[in-house]
Amino acid sequence: MKYTKAEKSWILYDVANSAFILIVTATIPIYFRSMAASEGVADNIITAWFSGATSVAVLLLALVSPVIGAIADYRGMKKKLFAIFLGIGLLGGLALAVTTRWQAFAMMFILARIGYSACNVFYDSMLIDVSSDERMDMVSAQGYAWGYIGSTIPFIAGLILILFTPFNLDVATATKLSFVITIAWWGLLTIPLFRDVKQVYALEPQPQLVRTSFKRVFVTLRKIYEDKALFYYIMGYFLYINGVYTVISQATNFGGEVGIDQNLMIVALLATQFVAFPFAILAGKLANRYGPLKLIKFYMAIYIGVAIFGFQLSEAWEFWFLAIVVGMAQGGIQSLSRSYFGRLIPKNESNEYFGFFDIFGKFSDVLGPLFIAISAVLFQSSRPGILALIVLFIAGYIMIDKVDKLTSK
Repeated sequence: MKYTKAEKSWILYDVANSAFILIVTATIPIYFRSMAASEGVADNIITAWFSGATSVAVLLLALVSPVIGAIADYRGMKKKLFAIFLGIGLLGGLALAVTTRWQAFAMMFILARIGYSACNVFYDSMLIDVSSDERMDMVSAQGYAWGYIGSTIPFIAGLILILFTPFNLDVATATKLSFVITIAWWGLLTIPLFRDVKQVYALEPQPQLVRTSFKRVFVTLRKIYEDKALFYYIMGYFLYINGVYTVISQATNFGGEVGIDQNLMIVALLATQFVAFPFAILAGKLANRYGPLKLIKFYMAIYIGVAIFGFQLSEAWEFWFLAIVVGMAQGGIQSLSRSYFGRLIPKNESNEYFGFFDIFGKFSDVLGPLFIAISAVLFQSSRPGILALIVLFIAGYIMIDKVDKLTSK
């Protein structure tokens, strides 16, 4: 399958922004933990703070995603809004390299996460502009696949600085430089998207743009509720992606709490990226043969096993084992969730619908880390919060099974 220039540039942005989310998963929580610990903050409180910062960032964005998505549906607005939030994300990311207090670091992390997540609302909706329904599963899968493998390049460069501290660097300075490398990578690899991706589907501008966009949000909510397949799908997505995002964002946070060596965790998560690359591409091919919904349900079953095994995790090899298993599932479940949603929605309102897709996804990224934070404070351990994810995957499975039955009639 040959890809167009627009598809390739769209895929490349996944390589760009995945580098940031990789350090969010690996080095940022470890660096934050070391900053706070050096000032005598208890382990469970550090866990609560980092999880809480994640929740605040995604909650703020989730509240505005449908509105900014609705505005972006008008001709000429998508790239403008994308550029604004890209600037917020890049500036917040660079600030992580110069902040010296752990509380301020948490605030800059919130800013960077808001910019990153808002960009994804517009980026995901651009899948509609660059590809057709028949190609979406493969194009979406390629984005995640190359994002996993490509993001390791700046990550490895930063990891070399951290582990070997050349040029008489200390570990803290090396870690800050790794942040700068990642943010520069994110910014530079975004240039082709600005150049090659055009807004194909759009609404014509209205005289009162913001007011009209607010009204459209409520109309779209009613449309989603009335379309039973779409309603069950987005509810199921809300439930299962909660667990997926929590596993991704809280892995090193939880591993650090139970005493896993931080260098082993970073290398294990790096291995996850390499495992995810072929399995994400495989997911796109299998979706054409078996259908995306059946594969999504299969991946949910894998994550139930991950949550059960993670509850008792205490050894480094167990963290490695879970990292490999998660790598086999996460690319497929994310890419197929995105592409299948793209098939269900009206093309000329894709930004607004993807805004709701994002709000359900990001609200789930509030609840999962919040479970971890509450568990850490109440039980002095995150383990009960990890086990609670099973309920979300089971409920998500039930919703997606309803969609499968409705659409197969």
